[in-house]
Amino acid sequence: MKSQQIIEGNTEDEIWQQVTTDLAGDEWIYEYPPILKQGKREVLVDIDFDPGGGFEGGYESTLISAVLHGVKDDFSFAIHHEGFLDEIGKFLGMQDIETGYIEFDEKVIVKSNNEEKVKQLFADSEVRSVFESLTDFSFGITSHHISHSNEKEYKLEFSSDLAIVDPIELRKIYHAFVVVLDQLEA
Repeated sequence: MKSQQIIEGNTEDEIWQQVTTDLAGDEWIYEYPPILKQGKREVLVDIDFDPGGGFEGGYESTLISAVLHGVKDDFSFAIHHEGFLDEIGKFLGMQDIETGYIEFDEKVIVKSNNEEKVKQLFADSEVRSVFESLTDFSFGITSHHISHSNEKEYKLEFSSDLAIVDPIELRKIYHAFVVVLDQLEA
């Protein structure tokens, strides 16, 4: 396993110069798990790729994750790409929040306990555009128990069953992630 790399910068551009350089090189090959640090914000980007071989099938994944500071369990949301089974579920009465953004609503399933707050989170057309264009992903707030404690830690997490190694595509997702993160922590 590769050691945890921390990439620091004052701006997203500074951070992304290093990420782009890293992804263009051969050093990362199967794992790329840097923490991107800008100011007090720390975001884990974890790309994992195993091509398999022989009788093994292999796998890919991308995770972008950040601890939510000051966020409690009074708000939750999750979105994912609308697939065939979701279409059947909608037909059978599955609940899906309609945000009022037609293209977004047609391409993703939205679950939340606060419809208005979700509409605010996705008011930015660039953010919506990123998630409209993706398949095989989930994005939302997750909770995790802190070991040896009854307390929970809340995180914003994006995950995909694909190894997203194109620096331009990864940056678009990262930027949309950070926009939502900033709104949640405001």
